[in-house]
Amino acid sequence: MALITNLVILLVAVLHLYFLVLEMFLWDKPKGMKAFGLTPQKAADTKVLAANQGLYNGFLAAGLLWGLFQGVVHQGAAGLDFKVFFLLCVVVAGVYGALTVSKKILIIQAMPAVLALVLLFVLG
Repeated sequence: MALITNLVILLVAVLHLYFLVLEMFLWDKPKGMKAFGLTPQKAADTKVLAANQGLYNGFLAAGLLWGLFQGVVHQGAAGLDFKVFFLLCVVVAGVYGALTVSKKILIIQAMPAVLALVLLFVLG
């Protein structure tokens, strides 16, 4: 059962690596502009801010991956504190994004992290 939990946590980490790529490298490209509903002018005006945002998503992914790594290397509950902390950070970021930018952020970002947290405490 821990395998299922770790796979969902890995999915959350991979999603945040994808957000990093979208925000840091594809923001003003067709794929990035389509994902975020941007005009070329708006993308150009906000490119630096988006790159900063992408970097933070990379930090979230790194923390989750570190927690997974610790659990594999040291077995058992090692890395649990990293997993819980960074999943909670993802949930908070997703809720804030849903309140300030778009409701779909709640589904895309926060819900997978909530699922991972539930699995973490129910299945281990």
